[in-house]
Amino acid sequence: MSRPAAPRPVRELTAVSADGSTVHVEVSGPEDAPPVVLAHGWTCSIAFWAEQIRDLSADHRVIAYDQRGHGRTPPAGRYGYSTTALADDLEAVLAATLAPGEKAVLAGHSMGGMTIMAAADRPGLREHAAAVLLCSTGPARLTAESLVVPIRAGGLRTRLTRWILGARAPLGPVTPVSRRILEYATMGPRSAPERVDACARIVHACPRASRVAWSRVLAELDLEAGLARLTPPAAVLVGSADRLTPPVHARTLAAALPRCVGLVELPGMGHMTPVEAPEAVTAQIRELTATYLGVKEDT
Repeated sequence: MSRPAAPRPVRELTAVSADGSTVHVEVSGPEDAPPVVLAHGWTCSIAFWAEQIRDLSADHRVIAYDQRGHGRTPPAGRYGYSTTALADDLEAVLAATLAPGEKAVLAGHSMGGMTIMAAADRPGLREHAAAVLLCSTGPARLTAESLVVPIRAGGLRTRLTRWILGARAPLGPVTPVSRRILEYATMGPRSAPERVDACARIVHACPRASRVAWSRVLAELDLEAGLARLTPPAAVLVGSADRLTPPVHARTLAAALPRCVGLVELPGMGHMTPVEAPEAVTAQIRELTATYLGVKEDT
């Protein structure tokens, strides 16, 4: 496959959401190339997609944005954290970066996948989504199904999980202990050490107030009823060792989506699949663009 000789500059812009909140957006790659939109997960940022942006921007227009309260997108007010806000922000990004009627492949990891689910019946998604990738995510019962606390499923495990994920303690600098905790909770046994380090730096950079505010939204998440309205072709990907959104969620999605076009389970990978297995995630995005945007791959 041909690649440009030098990386293209990143173009930065600001999208304005329905409540007036601003969203930081970065666009990479040729302006006339087929578009891909990347939505990151809880406690992450655009940097989480670094490998996908580096590869795809050679022959795609890659649109990535920081969710509110993450990266370079400012935090919201007290009532600005909700699944409605997630959908509003995605619609704002699509409107700011795509021409009317222009189609793109949308890929969402974890809370980014939930963002796509939350926007299932939005006009902006119906107008612009050629296909979607739901990566390491789930529609409901996140704390009940989580395997972070290694005890039998039930009320105690759910309460402990909710308490851990919503803890207000600052994460502080990355230390050997905090790195080990993050690796256990979010990554699989086959994850390379440098990729664990990359995830730790990204997660620890998330502001505490935004981390806590979004944890409350995720603890109450229930998007299952809206899955029938997510009608674009949808691929689902999950790591077999994902403790935060284990494969039971991926199977629920695959069964409920009207046009599921594949379920991929990556052996030994945890929750942070775009960083843990970047080649596999990028390949899934490329397969969707080739199929639904008519992108021809060079051989």
